[in-house]
Amino acid sequence: MVSLLLKTIGIWLIIVILAILNGAIREKLLTPNIGSSIALPMSGLLLSILILLVAFVTMPSFFGSSERKTYIFMGAIWFLLTLSFEFLFGHFVAGKSWHEIIQVFNIKKGDLFIVVVFATLISPWLSAKLRGLI
Repeated sequence: MVSLLLKTIGIWLIIVILAILNGAIREKLLTPNIGSSIALPMSGLLLSILILLVAFVTMPSFFGSSERKTYIFMGAIWFLLTLSFEFLFGHFVAGKSWHEIIQVFNIKKGDLFIVVVFATLISPWLSAKLRGLI
């Protein structure tokens, strides 16, 4: 169980790095060139796809379990880590107010973070399913 948890967290750290790079690309390249109304949702969709790709690539080599609950557990851990990171890092490190942080769930302004969070939840299970592991 500890090994599974450590592998799950390790893969999630790769996702965090990709998320940070995705955000930097959005802010430095996309937003200035195409505006935030397009860049923000595009960035959310791109990150969701990257999360699925990371899950798809890592599932057989790191886990190879045929138990559905393994992949559901991984998704739940990624989900909780992602939310914790967003709220705790955003507030205590980035200095954002709780109201500002909650705005990442505001689909009306084009933020698709809810899609990203959903992708973190289902990607391990979906990847295992697509790979025929479960």
